[in-house]
Amino acid sequence: MFRFFTIIDRSVEEMARWFLIIGVFLMLGISILGIVFRWFNITFMWIDPSVRHLVFACTFLGGVIATGRGTHIGIDIVGKLLENRNMLKARLWVSRFVGIIAVLTIAWLVYASLHFFAMEAKYGRVRFWGIHSSYLVGIIPVGFSLIAYRFLYRLIKSFVRVENKIV
Repeated sequence: MFRFFTIIDRSVEEMARWFLIIGVFLMLGISILGIVFRWFNITFMWIDPSVRHLVFACTFLGGVIATGRGTHIGIDIVGKLLENRNMLKARLWVSRFVGIIAVLTIAWLVYASLHFFAMEAKYGRVRFWGIHSSYLVGIIPVGFSLIAYRFLYRLIKSFVRVENKIV
């Protein structure tokens, strides 16, 4: 059963990596295109908002990748102290406690972002290229949901690895 979640986690990682690469190249290409067009006094109103939303999406994708690698939350003073004192079991439980807090926090952020998305769907308006603003705001709950899954997977993995003695 856990193997299924591992496959999903790897798929999320791979998808995030590819979308991040594509997003960065799109940002660069569109930005350069905008600069070149300005030399000829040509302006497209969609260039700046599209780059802004690509930056926003890439930020969440970077968060998804960092969460999977365990580098999303980088303040680990207590963990390093316990590791230096060779208290590995205590370090594991501190890590699990931080994981539980992270999962609960990100779950609340998913809930809040879904509420924000619903409000934007109800009261939003059409933006550039005829795209409704709710689709653009949809980046937030999707990004937080993927990060939440990665945090939850890492938390569950910490219990499965110890019980099955997989190191």
